[in-house]
Amino acid sequence: MAYTHLLLDRTDHVATITLNRPDAFNALNLELGREVFHAALEVDEDPGVRCVVITGAGKAFCAGGDVKGFADNLPRIGVLIKELTTYLHGAVSRLCRSDKPVVMAVNGVAAGGGLSFALSGDLVIAAESARFTMAYSRIAAPPDGSSSYFLPRLIGLRRTMELYFTNRVLSAREALEWGLVTRVVPDAEFRPAVDALARELAQGPTKAFGRAKRLFHQSTWESLETQMELEAQAIAASGHTEDFREGVTAFAAKKAATFRGR
Repeated sequence: MAYTHLLLDRTDHVATITLNRPDAFNALNLELGREVFHAALEVDEDPGVRCVVITGAGKAFCAGGDVKGFADNLPRIGVLIKELTTYLHGAVSRLCRSDKPVVMAVNGVAAGGGLSFALSGDLVIAAESARFTMAYSRIAAPPDGSSSYFLPRLIGLRRTMELYFTNRVLSAREALEWGLVTRVVPDAEFRPAVDALARELAQGPTKAFGRAKRLFHQSTWESLETQMELEAQAIAASGHTEDFREGVTAFAAKKAATFRGR
């Protein structure tokens, strides 16, 4: 698929999706939302991709929904928002359930739906200059894009309520202290740090990564006994993979394993 509002690069088993509406701070309009959804499907289905990086062009990661577009389409706003969230939520679901680790590389402001999208990543690397805010209540809207699911689980209900009601802006360091991001790096080191992490993950046991991701998500609603049964099924299934065979053989021989994602 040819993309107009995002860039998709695939190098060394790493797919990098760059939201590319820098003049609009990468705000999500229908066209960008649709392309994000299709890019998520494309990289998930590509067997050559073993890690996904999502970032933004210019000074922002993503400013959320395109509010100007909302204002221009008030007579049909319900249809517009339902279509946009269908694309965004579809992308989040697909990436959360993908075997491939997803790294959100937050290069600047992440607001509204942009914050929600960032939270859905497996790992979140933030530049020192990045900022995080919900912003929804400024336009009299409740949250979307997965933040009502991830925020209470990551930071608790009290802090989630504070972020929503007050539109508090968190610095990258505050977001790290609260548990919203994995790592903060100086702006000058941001791109090399993201690239190094993505290359490392792309050499990992991709099938095991995927099974672990699904277990961690399921653990938020399953009972202890059900979760342990799911663990047993997942690790038994992994025992039949090439990477497991390589991993245990290399470990027994006291050598470094070379995983191929199979």
